Amino acid sequence: MAIEILPDDRALRTGRRERVLAQMHAHDLDVLIAGRQANARYLSGAPQLWVAGTRPFGPVALLLRQTGAVHLHSTWDEGIPEDIPRENLYETKWDPRNLMAALRDIDGAATARRVGTDALSPGFAQLLPMAFPNAEIVDGELAFRAARRVKTAAEIETMRAGLRVAEQGLGAAVAQLAPGVTEEGLAGVLLEACAAGGVSTPATQDAAWVTARDHPWRRANVDRRVQDGDLVVFSSGVLADGYIGEVGRTWPAGPATPAVAKLYGRWNRLWEKLLQVCRAGARASGLLDAYFDAGEPLPVMPVARGLGMGFDPPVVAPALRGTADAERLEPGMVLAVAGYVWAEGVGAVFGRDAVLIGDDGPRVLTSSPYWGQQ
Repeated sequence: MAIEILPDDRALRTGRRERVLAQMHAHDLDVLIAGRQANARYLSGAPQLWVAGTRPFGPVALLLRQTGAVHLHSTWDEGIPEDIPRENLYETKWDPRNLMAALRDIDGAATARRVGTDALSPGFAQLLPMAFPNAEIVDGELAFRAARRVKTAAEIETMRAGLRVAEQGLGAAVAQLAPGVTEEGLAGVLLEACAAGGVSTPATQDAAWVTARDHPWRRANVDRRVQDGDLVVFSSGVLADGYIGEVGRTWPAGPATPAVAKLYGRWNRLWEKLLQVCRAGARASGLLDAYFDAGEPLPVMPVARGLGMGFDPPVVAPALRGTADAERLEPGMVLAVAGYVWAEGVGAVFGRDAVLIGDDGPRVLTSSPYWGQQ
């Protein structure tokens, strides 16, 4: 991992931009505006300042279909790709009307007929027509989603690097598991190992917890200290080079009982069912059906969701059955697929893996062992 601010690799930028331009043609968009940070980086290849929290909408980056030129909101040129010249950078303006004036001066803004934007606020709904006086302002998020859902080969290699760091953190935390340690201590070990691997931005800080033996979704105890026989979940996630990498495992603290081994056997059967669905052309709702086929109740969390820059589609959850029925898996999609089983008096076994949908079947990109497979 680089320690200085660098733009994304040229192969990444080129492949992503080609996909966006193709979707602009498909959706008949002359200009596409990115306000969300993930979309802005996908479009430009320039690292964006990471903050914990939401941001108000603003035109962070935009792409013109006719010329393929990218214009970016930035007050400096460090980390800006060489294919975005300095004259294509526009600065922060205290008065948003001045920002609209800067956008209006972009070649092609005055003649644009359809301008797509991935989000909008009431204020910018009134301001954007000032920058694009002859354009209809339309929803551009659909174009971004369609472009991002299938990963290029360069994207998959970048994601693999982040997943290796996440797995490094998970392995370090599992090595410290023993009765008496705290959930916070295990989380600290995991995050420290990820930082040592070159990624100091976690995708989540909820990294380790003891599963409850008396309820399928609650945590075990108040003091959050591991006891002998507990089943402990490790969820490692990093934001590396703009892409989220996640892996989840469950390990017992101390010797495993026959009841624990039986629960892991249930999880293995469920996982086989889930992988069978991860094939090109399958309905995403098949991942929900896999739980029924394995005789397991559906979890309250999503069974699967797209991995990429942020959370890419689809999101497969029990509450979104209709959406999952309409969603087809495509070659090149990368899903975070989760299996979850619980037994009263024992606890829960949770596992999450990154799965690439291929023409010839699924490929699991994560390689961390499960208990019983080490």
